[in-house]
Amino acid sequence: MQLTVWTYEGPPHVGAMRIAAAMEGVHYVLHAPQGDTYADLLFTMIERRASRPPVTYTTFQARDLGTDTAELFKTSARDAYARFEPEALLVGASCTAELIQDDPGGLALALDLPVPVVPLELPAYQKKENWGAAETLYQLVRALAGPTIPRFAPPPGETQRAVRGARPRCNLLGPTSLGFRHRDDVQEVRRLLEAIGVEVAVTAPLGARPADLARLGEADFNVVLYPEIAGLAAQWLQRSFRQPYTKTVPIGVGATRDFLREVATLAGLDPEAAVRAGESRLPWYSRSVDSTYLTGKRVFVFGDATHAIAAARVATEELGFQLVGLGTYSREQARDVREVAKRHGLDALIADDYLEVEDAIARAHPELVLGTQMERHVAKRLGIPCAVISAPVHVQDFPARYSPQMGFEGANVLFDTWVHPLMMGLEEHLLGMFREDFEFHDSAAPSHLGHGARVAVEAPRHDAAIAHAPAPAATVAWEPEAELELRKIPFFVRAKARRNTESYAVAQGIASISVGTLYDAKAHFGR
Repeated sequence: MQLTVWTYEGPPHVGAMRIAAAMEGVHYVLHAPQGDTYADLLFTMIERRASRPPVTYTTFQARDLGTDTAELFKTSARDAYARFEPEALLVGASCTAELIQDDPGGLALALDLPVPVVPLELPAYQKKENWGAAETLYQLVRALAGPTIPRFAPPPGETQRAVRGARPRCNLLGPTSLGFRHRDDVQEVRRLLEAIGVEVAVTAPLGARPADLARLGEADFNVVLYPEIAGLAAQWLQRSFRQPYTKTVPIGVGATRDFLREVATLAGLDPEAAVRAGESRLPWYSRSVDSTYLTGKRVFVFGDATHAIAAARVATEELGFQLVGLGTYSREQARDVREVAKRHGLDALIADDYLEVEDAIARAHPELVLGTQMERHVAKRLGIPCAVISAPVHVQDFPARYSPQMGFEGANVLFDTWVHPLMMGLEEHLLGMFREDFEFHDSAAPSHLGHGARVAVEAPRHDAAIAHAPAPAATVAWEPEAELELRKIPFFVRAKARRNTESYAVAQGIASISVGTLYDAKAHFGR
């Protein structure tokens, strides 16, 4: 276990909370010490949730450790059932409470409550948040859908629809509370499925009740939107109900088309009409004059496995970027990420240490970072544009507007989110180039803001990258004219230009960098 300031994932009981908070009629009794209620802030402050998550904490204190904490848990479980009247009860322990080994599952089952009780064994010191969410969904599905497993399942290849004689139906699996754009992804994917004639039976866990999980087996197949969360449950449903599940995540135009064809194959339908009718501006935008100058931009991708893999495909195949780094903190899906990275001639970065990720970004010298909230901070320090593509995220990544990542509309959102930082970088570069022109001096021309406004002569500097750039082996000085020339370079590659020039000067034995040295270094490195 590593002590760190930031973490990509919380402990597994936070993953269980995401499942409980996503559903209706489910309550989670968490054996936890006083102070572990910090997790509520993730939902109320970050997700802008209008109510507290459905969690009851035992909140034992240090003085309680000398008494019977097991009795404290049983009292909390009884009170939670009496107060909230849930249709199903989750019980478990936080990472701290796990150490006292009170067995919340056994204690809760002994209470003989008149609702399903699902005990959670979440090893907090070996696993993390996404695993906890996946395990919780799996245990809920087993407990609630398990009793409905047909004694004689349909033969392989014979769907539930053939037995029912109705429209093809599927379940949407994986969206949770605190998920990155999960709410909007569900809406977009539902629209896509309706366009090819597929009915959605159950969406779980987001918005589902325990009774909905009990009828998961009635669908013909499952659509897995987020494999980190729903993969385990989908595999169990396939074994128990012979329901196939989708492997393609519809992020990007190409993946959305592949997804529609995969769904149509499972449903026995023709998807081509929906594929042709799918509208996205991304392909046109990426070929437009305004975007062609972005072709070949170096991009570094890091996030959960689902979004990182999808981002790598969109960046290289649909926007013409060059992938210079790919990684994930999702160790359970590391093999999939490594395979994608290998196809691009890269070694995948599998890490949950943001400092290791920061070092990799600095070494790769990207012109755009696609990552998490942590990479947004890292990119800001390095002076590189960044777009957030994956959890963990901050409050600004839970917009009130409709902003999916999946489907054809999601592709539009991706284009706007990824390309605009580069466009703004070009705009600031142009402002910096022309800041010495007389139009930028209020003494020479009046401001359009009125007589009271004063325009700064010097444009804002983006020298955070310079301040945080690694110094070369030996110290070299910069002549004032060379410093001014360096500032004309776009801020998102300025740090790399400074490093390269200083390295070149050290190698050539140059003690003071002039404008000529700057251009000699540029020619040497092929920039």
